[in-house]
Amino acid sequence: MKRHKILVLVGIIASSITAKAQLDPLSSQYYNNRYQLNPAFAGFEHGTNLNLGYRSLWNNIPGAPVTQAITVDHGFNKVGVGLNVVNDKAGLQRQTRVVGSFAYHLPLNENNKLNFGVSLGFANQRLSNSDIKGNPNDVLVGQYNDRESYIDGDFGVAYTSNRLTINAALPNLNKLFKRDDTKYADVARFYSAISYKIPFNTNLNGEFVEPLVAYRAVSGYDNIWDAGAQFALVNQQILLSAMYHSTKNATFGFGMDYKKKYLISGLYTTSTSQLNNYTNGGFEVFLRVKMGSGQ
Repeated sequence: MKRHKILVLVGIIASSITAKAQLDPLSSQYYNNRYQLNPAFAGFEHGTNLNLGYRSLWNNIPGAPVTQAITVDHGFNKVGVGLNVVNDKAGLQRQTRVVGSFAYHLPLNENNKLNFGVSLGFANQRLSNSDIKGNPNDVLVGQYNDRESYIDGDFGVAYTSNRLTINAALPNLNKLFKRDDTKYADVARFYSAISYKIPFNTNLNGEFVEPLVAYRAVSGYDNIWDAGAQFALVNQQILLSAMYHSTKNATFGFGMDYKKKYLISGLYTTSTSQLNNYTNGGFEVFLRVKMGSGQ
């Protein structure tokens, strides 16, 4: 019984840490890798895009959340396909999620599109035996790790033009339609965003600023609003961004997009108001390589 209580306590702590991490999603999803959360952007640009992301939160707390993400997508004609892999670690908890995506990009005219996308794949959770301070062969640990992977997916839509982008997504469909408290901690339920590019000259081939407002719904938390902007400078090869979140924290980013093919950026997110007395925020590194022609 004592062992059972300890494992239940470990599970609660891991779930709590991971749930709070949902207040700080991968910041690259706002501008540089919209496919990360919305499958409607898979293959939005013709050619192949490879995106790598690494985010570490609250480094001064043992077992703090770490997220590793890889996406690759390819667009041709009106179709896009992609692969989205995310690995999360928080305390003893590990989650791996792998989904494939299909998107259809319907032209309305020369500059406007309606985009639809769906993802389907699997996710699984387990406890890391190597990090357990005790008996890793405990039968309850084995029972937890023996749980089967489950089918998961996403759905998204987007309207895009040369300047305006409006998108909405239903991520983690398994948890949306089938609530199961024995599975992973609370995650994103709904995401939407609207942004508009404002050029500094007469066209969008040069510098511009893109204000954005986003809305997020996360289980167990109040609705979250994000507002900010990204500046594309020096022939769009220098990217500066700032975002304020209704959780009373902010994200700041700097990136270099060499020849508009090789992008590297670093983003720092301050701690939420509930944690700013205990932690030092989170840092994210994002890499993107474009192969093939643009849209």
